[in-house]
Amino acid sequence: MNIVGEPRRFGVPGPEARLRFETELQERGSAPRRRLLVLDGKPAFELSPWCGTCQFLFQRLEGANQTLSLEGMQERLAGRVSDLDDGILDAFGSLLPEGDYLPLLLRVEPRLVIPGQEGDYFSGEQVATWGLEQFWGLPEHPRTPYYRTFETVVDDTAHFYEFVVPMVPPSWNERGRVEEYVERMGRGSVPTAAAVSTLDLCQPAVSIQSSDEYEHWGLTHFLLDGHHKLEAAASAGRPVQLLSLLALGESLAGPGDHERLATLRAQPSLSRGARPAR
Repeated sequence: MNIVGEPRRFGVPGPEARLRFETELQERGSAPRRRLLVLDGKPAFELSPWCGTCQFLFQRLEGANQTLSLEGMQERLAGRVSDLDDGILDAFGSLLPEGDYLPLLLRVEPRLVIPGQEGDYFSGEQVATWGLEQFWGLPEHPRTPYYRTFETVVDDTAHFYEFVVPMVPPSWNERGRVEEYVERMGRGSVPTAAAVSTLDLCQPAVSIQSSDEYEHWGLTHFLLDGHHKLEAAASAGRPVQLLSLLALGESLAGPGDHERLATLRAQPSLSRGARPAR
């Protein structure tokens, strides 16, 4: 079951938010340099550039060094959540700056990806569209393992990709807790994780290296709570639920794009080049 709600106002005044979005400037009056997700005042992830024609990106930085589990939420997230629970959304919304967010409740089947290895979006689909990074001659690198969960066709000129990005790498997880969740999932438990999300639409203006040019729709869920659950689900081949707040004002997408999420997320999972059966 997937639920896409209506846009709602969540969050606290910007300076009080533990997690917020910022644009770093090179110097006073210069063009924006980096679009960032900041945790406790320190850059945690670099995001896709504002230009919209650069590569889609999430890249872990030094500030991504802790999870954001909240007291009192562990029991409520231990099993399946049946709807867009206001109590849970308000609790995690209090970590974020005040703004408009789209609540999402998604069923995901995560697959752990190691950068540079099989299934890596950045050395696969992204290189096919943008080519290698011009200066380094290498693919973009997220500097973290991450989870791929879903992809599907948008239309003949665009493809949708979904990612879950942990705030800390799976190697930091406690082995005992991961194994405990694997055991629970084997008995049919479907626990819930929490995240904040962005939807970025990126398409190259011109790419002489492209062998497959199209618009990439990247829905990225930055994991706040549920790191052990995601690793357990990936290792056991089991589903989990993801309750997330999509930051509308911080995404590289428009209202019409957000409104298509419910339809896209209801489609079958299809890799690039595949087409639905007629």
